[in-house]
Amino acid sequence: MSRIDHGERHLVSRVGWLRAAVLGANDGIVSTASLIVGVAAAGSDRATILLTGTAGLVAGAMSMAAGEYVSVSSQADTEAADRGREEAELALDPAGEHEELAAIYRARGVEAGLARQVAGQLMEHDALGAHLRDELGIHDAMAARPVQAALSSAASFAVGAAVPLAVALLAPPTLLAWLVPVVTLLLLAGLGAVGARTGGAPLGRATVRVAFWGAPALAVTFAIGRLVGTAV
Repeated sequence: MSRIDHGERHLVSRVGWLRAAVLGANDGIVSTASLIVGVAAAGSDRATILLTGTAGLVAGAMSMAAGEYVSVSSQADTEAADRGREEAELALDPAGEHEELAAIYRARGVEAGLARQVAGQLMEHDALGAHLRDELGIHDAMAARPVQAALSSAASFAVGAAVPLAVALLAPPTLLAWLVPVVTLLLLAGLGAVGARTGGAPLGRATVRVAFWGAPALAVTFAIGRLVGTAV
Protein backbone atom coordinates (compact mmCIF):
# COMPACT_ATOMS: atom_id res chain seq x y z
CA MET A 1 0.00 0.00 0.00
CA SER A 2 1.82 3.04 -1.26
CA ARG A 3 1.67 6.40 0.43
CA ILE A 4 1.59 9.72 -1.43
CA ASP A 5 3.25 12.79 0.05
CA HIS A 6 1.07 15.89 -0.24
CA GLY A 7 3.41 18.06 1.81
CA GLU A 8 1.26 17.64 4.90
CA ARG A 9 2.88 16.75 8.21
CA HIS A 10 1.03 13.87 9.86
CA LEU A 11 2.38 12.13 12.96
CA VAL A 12 0.39 8.88 13.02
CA SER A 13 3.37 6.94 11.67
CA ARG A 14 5.14 7.60 14.97
CA VAL A 15 2.51 5.89 17.08
CA GLY A 16 4.15 2.45 17.19
CA TRP A 17 7.59 3.42 18.47
CA LEU A 18 6.36 6.50 20.37
CA ARG A 19 3.95 4.45 22.49
CA ALA A 20 6.68 1.94 23.35
CA ALA A 21 9.25 4.67 24.06
CA VAL A 22 6.95 6.70 26.32
CA LEU A 23 5.81 3.57 28.16
CA GLY A 24 9.40 2.40 28.63
CA ALA A 25 10.69 5.77 29.83
CA ASN A 26 7.76 6.27 32.18
CA ASP A 27 8.16 2.79 33.63
CA GLY A 28 11.93 3.22 33.95
CA ILE A 29 11.59 6.49 35.82
CA VAL A 30 8.76 5.44 38.13
CA SER A 31 9.84 1.90 38.96
CA THR A 32 13.51 2.71 39.52
CA ALA A 33 12.80 5.88 41.48
CA SER A 34 10.25 4.01 43.60
CA LEU A 35 12.78 1.26 44.35
CA ILE A 36 15.39 3.82 45.34
CA VAL A 37 12.97 5.82 47.48
CA GLY A 38 11.68 2.72 49.26
CA VAL A 39 15.15 1.38 50.03
CA ALA A 40 16.42 4.82 51.07
CA ALA A 41 13.42 5.37 53.35
CA ALA A 42 14.25 2.07 55.05
CA GLY A 43 17.63 3.52 56.04
CA SER A 44 19.83 1.53 53.66
CA ASP A 45 23.33 2.72 52.83
CA ARG A 46 24.25 4.24 49.48
CA ALA A 47 25.85 1.03 48.15
CA THR A 48 22.66 -0.95 48.76
CA ILE A 49 20.56 1.80 47.18
CA LEU A 50 22.74 1.93 44.07
CA LEU A 51 22.80 -1.85 43.76
CA THR A 52 19.01 -1.98 44.02
CA GLY A 53 18.58 0.77 41.44
CA THR A 54 21.05 -0.79 39.01
CA ALA A 55 19.40 -4.19 39.30
CA GLY A 56 16.04 -2.57 38.71
CA LEU A 57 17.36 -0.80 35.60
CA VAL A 58 18.80 -3.95 34.02
CA ALA A 59 15.91 -6.22 34.93
CA GLY A 60 13.31 -3.66 33.93
CA ALA A 61 14.86 -2.92 30.54
CA MET A 62 15.04 -6.62 29.69
CA SER A 63 11.51 -7.19 30.93
CA MET A 64 10.16 -4.29 28.89
CA ALA A 65 11.92 -5.53 25.76
CA ALA A 66 10.58 -9.05 26.20
CA GLY A 67 7.07 -7.86 27.03
CA GLU A 68 6.87 -5.48 24.09
CA TYR A 69 8.26 -8.05 21.68
CA VAL A 70 5.80 -10.74 22.78
CA SER A 71 2.76 -8.47 22.83
CA VAL A 72 3.50 -6.73 19.52
CA SER A 73 4.40 -10.09 17.94
CA SER A 74 0.93 -11.30 18.90
CA GLN A 75 -0.51 -8.29 17.10
CA ALA A 76 1.69 -9.01 14.08
CA ASP A 77 0.57 -12.66 14.05
CA THR A 78 -3.07 -11.55 14.09
CA GLU A 79 -2.47 -9.13 11.23
CA ALA A 80 -0.69 -11.85 9.23
CA ALA A 81 -3.56 -14.27 9.84
CA ASP A 82 -6.10 -11.67 8.68
CA ARG A 83 -3.98 -10.93 5.63
CA GLY A 84 -3.86 -14.63 4.70
CA ARG A 85 -7.60 -15.02 5.25
CA GLU A 86 -8.32 -12.01 3.06
CA GLU A 87 -6.05 -13.29 0.30
CA ALA A 88 -7.91 -16.60 0.32
CA GLU A 89 -11.31 -14.88 0.18
CA LEU A 90 -10.21 -12.71 -2.73
CA ALA A 91 -9.03 -15.78 -4.62
CA LEU A 92 -12.22 -17.77 -3.95
CA ASP A 93 -14.87 -15.08 -4.35
CA PRO A 94 -13.63 -11.84 -5.94
CA ALA A 95 -17.18 -10.76 -6.86
CA GLY A 96 -18.35 -11.16 -3.28
CA GLU A 97 -15.34 -9.25 -2.02
CA HIS A 98 -16.11 -6.47 -4.49
CA GLU A 99 -19.65 -6.23 -3.14
CA GLU A 100 -18.34 -6.24 0.41
CA LEU A 101 -15.99 -3.34 -0.33
CA ALA A 102 -18.73 -1.40 -2.12
CA ALA A 103 -21.02 -1.89 0.88
CA ILE A 104 -18.35 -0.38 3.13
CA TYR A 105 -18.25 2.74 0.97
CA ARG A 106 -22.05 2.95 0.82
CA ALA A 107 -22.14 2.82 4.62
CA ARG A 108 -19.76 5.79 4.64
CA GLY A 109 -22.15 7.84 2.52
CA VAL A 110 -21.01 7.12 -1.04
CA GLU A 111 -23.79 6.71 -3.64
CA ALA A 112 -24.37 3.05 -4.55
CA GLY A 113 -23.24 3.22 -8.17
CA LEU A 114 -20.18 5.28 -7.35
CA ALA A 115 -19.34 2.96 -4.45
CA ARG A 116 -19.29 -0.02 -6.81
CA GLN A 117 -17.15 1.91 -9.27
CA VAL A 118 -14.65 2.99 -6.61
CA ALA A 119 -14.48 -0.53 -5.18
CA GLY A 120 -13.82 -1.93 -8.65
CA GLN A 121 -11.04 0.54 -9.43
CA LEU A 122 -9.37 0.04 -6.06
CA MET A 123 -9.49 -3.73 -6.44
CA GLU A 124 -7.95 -3.48 -9.89
CA HIS A 125 -5.14 -1.40 -8.43
CA ASP A 126 -4.56 -3.31 -5.15
CA ALA A 127 -7.38 -5.57 -4.05
CA LEU A 128 -5.67 -6.89 -0.94
CA GLY A 129 -4.50 -3.45 0.15
CA ALA A 130 -7.99 -1.99 -0.27
CA HIS A 131 -9.58 -4.69 1.86
CA LEU A 132 -6.89 -4.60 4.54
CA ARG A 133 -7.23 -0.85 4.81
CA ASP A 134 -10.97 -0.30 4.50
CA GLU A 135 -12.40 -3.59 5.78
CA LEU A 136 -9.92 -4.49 8.53
CA GLY A 137 -8.29 -1.14 9.35
CA ILE A 138 -4.75 -2.43 8.79
CA HIS A 139 -2.44 0.35 7.57
CA ASP A 140 1.27 0.40 6.87
CA ALA A 141 1.73 3.32 9.26
CA MET A 142 0.07 1.37 12.09
CA ALA A 143 1.53 -2.06 11.35
CA ALA A 144 2.98 -4.05 14.25
CA ARG A 145 6.79 -3.94 14.40
CA PRO A 146 7.92 -6.15 17.31
CA VAL A 147 11.67 -5.52 17.11
CA GLN A 148 11.23 -1.76 16.85
CA ALA A 149 8.85 -1.75 19.82
CA ALA A 150 11.16 -3.93 21.92
CA LEU A 151 14.27 -1.84 21.25
CA SER A 152 12.44 1.46 21.76
CA SER A 153 10.95 0.29 25.04
CA ALA A 154 14.18 -1.18 26.44
CA ALA A 155 16.32 1.82 25.47
CA SER A 156 13.85 4.36 26.82
CA PHE A 157 13.45 2.37 30.06
CA ALA A 158 17.21 2.39 30.61
CA VAL A 159 17.47 6.12 29.88
CA GLY A 160 14.56 6.91 32.18
CA ALA A 161 15.90 4.71 34.99
CA ALA A 162 19.38 6.21 34.72
CA VAL A 163 18.21 9.63 35.95
CA PRO A 164 16.95 8.66 39.45
CA LEU A 165 19.96 6.34 39.69
CA ALA A 166 22.26 9.30 38.97
CA VAL A 167 20.48 11.35 41.63
CA ALA A 168 20.97 8.52 44.12
CA LEU A 169 24.67 8.49 43.27
CA LEU A 170 25.19 12.25 43.64
CA ALA A 171 22.68 13.37 46.27
CA PRO A 172 23.61 13.69 49.96
CA PRO A 173 22.38 10.60 51.83
CA THR A 174 20.18 12.64 54.18
CA LEU A 175 18.30 14.23 51.26
CA LEU A 176 18.15 11.27 48.93
CA ALA A 177 14.70 9.98 49.92
CA TRP A 178 13.25 13.46 49.29
CA LEU A 179 15.32 14.65 46.37
CA VAL A 180 14.67 11.60 44.17
CA PRO A 181 10.84 12.06 44.22
CA VAL A 182 11.15 15.76 43.37
CA VAL A 183 13.47 15.09 40.43
CA THR A 184 11.31 12.16 39.35
CA LEU A 185 8.09 14.20 39.23
CA LEU A 186 9.83 16.95 37.27
CA LEU A 187 11.23 14.34 34.91
CA LEU A 188 7.81 12.76 34.44
CA ALA A 189 6.31 16.13 33.64
CA GLY A 190 9.06 16.69 31.08
CA LEU A 191 8.46 13.25 29.60
CA GLY A 192 4.77 14.01 29.21
CA ALA A 193 5.59 17.26 27.46
CA VAL A 194 8.11 15.63 25.10
CA GLY A 195 5.70 12.80 24.27
CA ALA A 196 2.90 15.26 23.57
CA ARG A 197 5.13 17.46 21.42
CA THR A 198 6.43 14.50 19.43
CA GLY A 199 2.92 13.19 18.86
CA GLY A 200 1.39 16.62 18.18
CA ALA A 201 -0.91 16.48 21.24
CA PRO A 202 -1.72 19.27 23.75
CA LEU A 203 1.15 19.74 26.22
CA GLY A 204 -0.72 20.59 29.42
CA ARG A 205 -2.93 17.54 29.77
CA ALA A 206 -0.18 15.08 28.85
CA THR A 207 2.27 16.69 31.29
CA VAL A 208 -0.13 16.56 34.22
CA ARG A 209 -1.30 13.04 33.38
CA VAL A 210 2.17 11.50 33.39
CA ALA A 211 3.31 13.27 36.55
CA PHE A 212 0.06 12.56 38.41
CA TRP A 213 0.33 8.77 38.11
CA GLY A 214 3.93 8.73 39.27
CA ALA A 215 3.22 10.42 42.60
CA PRO A 216 1.22 7.56 44.23
CA ALA A 217 3.92 4.99 43.38
CA LEU A 218 6.59 7.11 45.02
CA ALA A 219 4.43 7.82 48.07
CA VAL A 220 3.50 4.18 48.63
CA THR A 221 7.04 2.84 48.31
CA PHE A 222 8.35 5.59 50.58
CA ALA A 223 5.75 4.71 53.22
CA ILE A 224 6.49 0.97 52.97
CA GLY A 225 10.23 1.57 53.18
CA ARG A 226 9.83 3.78 56.22
CA LEU A 227 7.56 1.27 57.98
CA VAL A 228 9.82 -1.70 57.20
CA GLY A 229 12.94 0.24 58.17
CA THR A 230 11.38 1.28 61.47
CA ALA A 231 10.17 -2.25 62.22
CA VAL A 232 13.55 -3.82 61.44
